[in-house]
Amino acid sequence: MIRVFLIFILIFLIKNAFANKYITIASTTSTHDTGLLEYINKKFENKYETKVRALSLGTGQAIKVAMDGNVEILLVHHKKSELEFMNKGYGILRHDLMYNDFVLIGPKKDKKTCSSIENKMIEIKKSKLLFVSRGDESGTHKKEKELWELSNIKIPFKENWYLSVGQGMGSTLLIANQKKAYTLSDRSTWIAFNKKENLQIVCENLPPLFNQYGIILVSNKTNNNLNIEEAKKYIDWITSEEAKRLINNYRVNGKQLFFFNHN
Repeated sequence: MIRVFLIFILIFLIKNAFANKYITIASTTSTHDTGLLEYINKKFENKYETKVRALSLGTGQAIKVAMDGNVEILLVHHKKSELEFMNKGYGILRHDLMYNDFVLIGPKKDKKTCSSIENKMIEIKKSKLLFVSRGDESGTHKKEKELWELSNIKIPFKENWYLSVGQGMGSTLLIANQKKAYTLSDRSTWIAFNKKENLQIVCENLPPLFNQYGIILVSNKTNNNLNIEEAKKYIDWITSEEAKRLINNYRVNGKQLFFFNHN
């Protein structure tokens, strides 16, 4: 009887030890589709023997999942939403981690110089040029809405030339390529995307297109089972000099996709 009890205790301890070796990150499609997250997570797993499970979601969806207590870490790119998440008590700490930028994509026939993103958005609306929106409350979709507002344009939800697809970045670019339309993309996904024979960058390197990524340690107030201890290790590691080198040295098609800026 004692032996059976001891075996039961051993199984319980093993199961809990195994469970403690997992953390889950809700991140953006850009970190997933470019391969960055898989690349850096493997380095962490090998060093700490902790498995990292990643959910590839738009920023809005990722934040909702975190608010429901289903992940330990958020890696997203819409600072306003991130700070609201923190102010409501859903996050323990937040760091700026890395950045890249957004680019406005359009058909190759567009030969005009982009003097400002505002002028280009006004041109798209006035000429009713086909625009494909992610429409998924991702960080990129939120930035797109900010650009319409910056250009003093009411978001044209009901216009025939405005196509809201509710898709990730890769699928949105694919639709834009097929239709020779305009869309907004993070630069990293654009670089990694291969089917863009009908598209080009029409606006880039402008201040409104800056794209900051933040990393957040999620509070366990809605789920006491979150593995905060292991998640803290991940946060400490991904903001370290080692992770800085990994992020800055990661390339697709010979181009750097993300730039570490934690300090």
